[in-house]
Amino acid sequence: MMTERQRRFREQYRAAISRYYSGWVHIGVMYSAGIAGVWYCASQLQGARWEWLLLIPVLIGGNFVEWAMHKFVMHRLIDVFALRAIYDRHTRQHHQYFTDNDATIDTVREFRIVFFPWRVLIVLAVFGLLFGWIASVLINPNAGYIVFIGMIGHYMVYETFHFCCHVRDNWFVRNAPLINTIRRHHTAHHNMGIMMHVNMNLTFPIADWFLNTSDLKRGLLGHLFNGYSDTHVKPELKPVIARYRTSETQEKRVTLDGPQLSDDELRTLASAGSHV
Repeated sequence: MMTERQRRFREQYRAAISRYYSGWVHIGVMYSAGIAGVWYCASQLQGARWEWLLLIPVLIGGNFVEWAMHKFVMHRLIDVFALRAIYDRHTRQHHQYFTDNDATIDTVREFRIVFFPWRVLIVLAVFGLLFGWIASVLINPNAGYIVFIGMIGHYMVYETFHFCCHVRDNWFVRNAPLINTIRRHHTAHHNMGIMMHVNMNLTFPIADWFLNTSDLKRGLLGHLFNGYSDTHVKPELKPVIARYRTSETQEKRVTLDGPQLSDDELRTLASAGSHV
């Protein structure tokens, strides 16, 4: 159940959304631009075969970059203009709007708190062009196009999976493999006690498994196909998770910059392998 603290923040945030904002325009432009970029690159391929194998390192690398950006930029204040803006939007807004008490939206206007601004896709496209150009010079043009496809495709999956984490529960998100896994994984991440340290992946929890920053104790396949199950949640994390779901703890020990963890709680996170 949503706490009063979360309810107050939601009311303030929704009141501040510009009347000119359109959730449909927001995602329409983003998906149209992303899909158009992927389609264009695919249409330029000339007999690509083994070059498709480049998707493997691109997507795995993207998974670890996603993890690192989430942990060290979105949840750590770096006082540089663009990086500070990312932190503000994520830790001070997104994580106040959504907690594991209530991590869902009800209206299209709330797309603003779920999806990244367009400038994120623009920046990613610039990096995609850079790495694609490098691949085209070192290997061949097909390699360059496929690197770009992998980077933009990964971002499209990121946004889609993240959206599936914040819609109301339904048959699809509950039963679709991988999506049901990341939905539980990300909802757990929104617990205010563990949000700065645990469950940093938003596509597939590969980096969280490898780096032991997951709230689960199981293998890679278990992580990928865990679904909604809480059976394997690390026992040492459960008291912290339960404590920070309460209104009392949120009011006393949570700020816009995250939880004020006690030394015992920090030791608990460290013992769980999550305090990296």
